[in-house]
Amino acid sequence: MDSLIARLAAIVGPANVLTQAADLQPYLTDWRGRYRGAAQCVVRPGCTAEVAAVVRACVDAGVPVVPQGGNTSLCGAATPDATGRAVLVSLGRLNRIVAVDPKNNTISVEAGCTLVAVQAAARNAGRLFPLALASQGSCQIGGNLSTNAGGVQVLRYGNTRELTLGLEVVLPSGEILDGRRGLRKDNTGYDLKQLFIGAEGTLGIITSAVLKLFPLPALQTTAWLNVVSPAAAVDLLNRAKTAFDARLTACELISESALGLVLQHIPGTLRPTGNSPWYVLAEFSDAEPEAVEAWLADRLEAGEAGDGVVAQSAAQAQKLWALRENISEAQKIEGVSIKHDIAVPLSRIPEFLAAADAALVAAFPGVRVVAFGHVGDGNLHYNLSKPETRENAAFIAAQPTVNRIVHDLVHALGGSISAEHGIGQLKREELLRYKSPVEIALMRTLKQALDPQGLMNPGKVV
Repeated sequence: MDSLIARLAAIVGPANVLTQAADLQPYLTDWRGRYRGAAQCVVRPGCTAEVAAVVRACVDAGVPVVPQGGNTSLCGAATPDATGRAVLVSLGRLNRIVAVDPKNNTISVEAGCTLVAVQAAARNAGRLFPLALASQGSCQIGGNLSTNAGGVQVLRYGNTRELTLGLEVVLPSGEILDGRRGLRKDNTGYDLKQLFIGAEGTLGIITSAVLKLFPLPALQTTAWLNVVSPAAAVDLLNRAKTAFDARLTACELISESALGLVLQHIPGTLRPTGNSPWYVLAEFSDAEPEAVEAWLADRLEAGEAGDGVVAQSAAQAQKLWALRENISEAQKIEGVSIKHDIAVPLSRIPEFLAAADAALVAAFPGVRVVAFGHVGDGNLHYNLSKPETRENAAFIAAQPTVNRIVHDLVHALGGSISAEHGIGQLKREELLRYKSPVEIALMRTLKQALDPQGLMNPGKVV
């Protein structure tokens, strides 16, 4: 161990190799506090060449490597195991905006850039980088790529995968794959970057990326609407898509239970309308506000929405979005819950919610369902707990049974058990139940081909 740490210190400098327990601790626990691990050290390389040298040193020593970005993973993907053998590679020092090309609508960034820094750099050039997450102030682009992050604007712009043109990756061998090309069309063989997007660091370490930019919207209108049911929300979504097409950039579904937790735990939040079982938060870009308001008035008159409010300023729009973006934080304050990040076809969202609610209430009387998510793309966060702390401890112990109810139903409806959070440690065993043997075999073949020693983020995904 001492010889490896000395070699790593020679590569990145002694100040960038952390070995003291107090220094390691922030890197060894995931954001939710669910996973805790151990590591020989944390290494903070400052460039791609240093990342490659660190990986080669670890491979020579037969030591596992765990890459970590902003440590906002919800599935334990960036947390090492408890053996203490791993070297954790933190990418935070790779934080340069390399280039912005407004004419090509691209931005080149290093993996340690926070998402908010990339958004700001794009905005300063009169462009939009549309990936938007509640954790955007601390999550890093490398982690966004490694989990194929989604967020609130997938409806118009797609997941991180659709926003990526090129990658630079340090392979498990320590070699550097440089595919940083800002091309919309490149049909020269396999699209290798797709192997690493969503792979959660198990096939290599993403160090740099070329990402798509878009024109900044000249106008944005944000509306909060009361609806009686998820079915009404899906109908409202489809009417909005028909009327506004790509100018509908986001559409979120929020339950009263989710809103209630935000109002209870997040200071300064206010209820925007009267009570309702469900709410829709919609964002329209480059649509005339008068046209949006007229369309919304028609929906109210037709009884498709019970009440609503349209933000009259950017500050008001921010307050409406804060109600959605603080749901996870409010749940964390409330206590532990059983979380699910699922996707089903849009048309089957009401069926899933009705069937899952009924099955869980029958199995666990008094269960509290906190459901919310990206109704525009079929991704729901379906979280469960008991209101009383004493009861909740026993309920959390029943997570395997709860997961089986939820995930079996999702699978039966043609859905996915992980829409945007990845697999990590949390769903690794679950994946075996819902992926076909052919898919699992192919994933294992890829892992073996690229990482034959199994040293790259072991114990995650496969």
